[in-house]
Amino acid sequence: MQVLRVQHPGHLGMTLAIWVMGFSGIVAQVLLLRELLIVFSGNELSIGIVLANWLVLEAAGSFLLGKKIESLRRKLEAYVLVQTMFSFALPLAVYGVRSLRGAIGVVSGEGFGLPVIFLSSFLLLLPVSLPHGALFTFGCRLYAEVHGRPSSWAVGKVYLYETLGTIVGGTVFVYLMLPYLHSVRIALIVSLLNLAVCLVLLKPFRQRRILAGTSAAASVAVAFLLLGRGADQVHRLSVERQWQGQKVVYYGNSIYGNVVVVEDEGQYTFFSNGIPVVAAPVPDIAFVEEFVHIPMLSHPEPEEVLILSGGVGGVIREVLKHPTVKRIDYAELDPMLLEVLRRFADPSELDDPRVHVHNTDGRLFVRMSPHEYDLIFVGLRDPSNLQVNRLFTEEFFLSAEEKLERGGILVLCLPGSLTYISEELRDLNACILRTLEAVYPHIRIIPGDLNLYLASSSPEVSRITPSLLAERMRERSLEVSLLTPGYLRYRLHRRWLDWFSASLKGAREGNNEDFAPLAVFRSLWYWNAIFAPSLRGWFGRLEGIGLGHILSFLLVLTFALAFLLRLGRSSGVPFAVASTGFAGMLYDLILVFAFQVLYGHVFHQIGILITALMSGMAAGSLFMASFSERVRRDLLCFAEIELAMIVFSISLPGTFLLLRSNPEGALIRWIFPVLSFISGFPVGAQFPLAARICLKSSPKLGTTAGMLYACDLMGGWVGGLVGGVFLLPVLGLTKTCWTLAALKLSSLVVFLASSWNMV
Repeated sequence: MQVLRVQHPGHLGMTLAIWVMGFSGIVAQVLLLRELLIVFSGNELSIGIVLANWLVLEAAGSFLLGKKIESLRRKLEAYVLVQTMFSFALPLAVYGVRSLRGAIGVVSGEGFGLPVIFLSSFLLLLPVSLPHGALFTFGCRLYAEVHGRPSSWAVGKVYLYETLGTIVGGTVFVYLMLPYLHSVRIALIVSLLNLAVCLVLLKPFRQRRILAGTSAAASVAVAFLLLGRGADQVHRLSVERQWQGQKVVYYGNSIYGNVVVVEDEGQYTFFSNGIPVVAAPVPDIAFVEEFVHIPMLSHPEPEEVLILSGGVGGVIREVLKHPTVKRIDYAELDPMLLEVLRRFADPSELDDPRVHVHNTDGRLFVRMSPHEYDLIFVGLRDPSNLQVNRLFTEEFFLSAEEKLERGGILVLCLPGSLTYISEELRDLNACILRTLEAVYPHIRIIPGDLNLYLASSSPEVSRITPSLLAERMRERSLEVSLLTPGYLRYRLHRRWLDWFSASLKGAREGNNEDFAPLAVFRSLWYWNAIFAPSLRGWFGRLEGIGLGHILSFLLVLTFALAFLLRLGRSSGVPFAVASTGFAGMLYDLILVFAFQVLYGHVFHQIGILITALMSGMAAGSLFMASFSERVRRDLLCFAEIELAMIVFSISLPGTFLLLRSNPEGALIRWIFPVLSFISGFPVGAQFPLAARICLKSSPKLGTTAGMLYACDLMGGWVGGLVGGVFLLPVLGLTKTCWTLAALKLSSLVVFLASSWNMV
């Protein structure tokens, strides 16, 4: 009887499959993250929750599903089946995300509580990230069998090729897919790519007719959708479900976010990442007139004005009503928003020769502008994320003060209330007020539903009266709808300021700084209190946690783990890998954050930073995979990698302070990419070495690779969730780096203690 031999795919086919796995993973992750943030009107906390769910599900897939590979006879077919599941799940997940609001009865513009964000994103991501996580473990086993090489060698190679695929996928997504293709089409392209790889792996087809036929039929169906109008029809249908009850006249994506325009009887509302930012042609009269005219009338003769975001939709138009104005500089980061406004709202004020539009980061523009201004308006109303917060820090206030003419005024606003100021709202306003007071000797506050702050080096801003503003309004012949003399007397009445000052008593201490963005945390606390009031107490407790508490916890954890591992004769490698995953995520956040703080949001350069970090991981993995057989003392090499990460973490704060002292230097062109590369190298080098050490005591490749990959992802999960929401905003950059160093010292001690079992 002839025995049918199960044939494995060729070397090239398996390598291609691993590349595509990395490519597909990063595209799917970022694509679904962007779609979910549009639905959730995302901030730092919702970003952390979505990324956390993605990583924990990948870890579960890698460990729980991946370890099953050891008991399967037809391993290749199992890999193809899981890859096919991923291919089907991704487009369905995009459609599911857009249908979420209608499915749970939440109207557009209404916020989500944290429990809903967590549960809904978990369920929507599950069918995508769970099988994708399993592909890594399956791929390690198949790669070892195809090449007939040791298991540790295969793990290193798979980790390397997946990282390279991730680099390519991230680059292609940002520069080639996102600007030109909608999400449904991108998801279908990724699906088709994975199905094509399935067909490559299944050759020769005669042994796997059913699975090959299914993959071929699915490939034809997806290709038909892409080449015909099917993808566009599905896209339109999903957008209609996402914006139920509203007439969507424009839907587009840029590298900075999503822009949607809805129309209702000639009135257009413009949304950026799900948040309404502009109403036209009829703006929010109450806000616009107060925000513009009270500060403009507080200056005796405003000529040069700078507006940082939020200028269209009425602000620029109202500023131009003042006859003394000679120049307006308007900095807006996303050019797509302005293009869409010109298309639908025809903002004629942008065509005024006095208006100069700059598509750049506001913080960067303030530093680089050669002009000085009578007024600087910050058009963003809430430091809800690290990017926006850069316009509310002490360092920015100092930079703005240098660009103000004598008697110039900085204008910004924060959420407020004329009836009740909650603890969260009190602490947020107090934080920014203290930060302003550190720079400007004179500050006038006009409390309201949005508290208006006027800061200046001149005492004149503190002496404004309703009669003075009314007189200047008559002199300038301003045509306004709301700001009558009576309304000015009401808004500037002394009782409101006295009530506001009394409401701030008892507020928590702390200023908002570039490297300690406390206002981000307090803004998230305020947001959470609105949409998930049952969890509000947790945020107050978190702010009370200091570096001493964290170091004490790590000390107890270190001794406990060292004792338990010594007692059970177990390895400390998994804990070290998890802490490295945590550190790798934090390095990414820290470097991008520091770059934005020091040099402004230059998107393409930030893309270079992330690419440099991933390249460092790939180089580290390649180095260890290529030279692992020459490394005779695995345990010593592993400890040296741990030590290198401790030294790197300690050195980062000093490096950033040195760079801040020379912000105009040419160092930016190579220092930050080099730092990103260096931070990724030990992360990439440690994983294949960890696999080699663990496989000596546990030869089951599927179980070991799945366990280590899960530890790596779980560490990244904790780092992404805790780093952006708590560590950086509350502890600040320097103490966050010290926390990283302490964590890696803990993992080094645990590893050394447990290593006596292996000697």
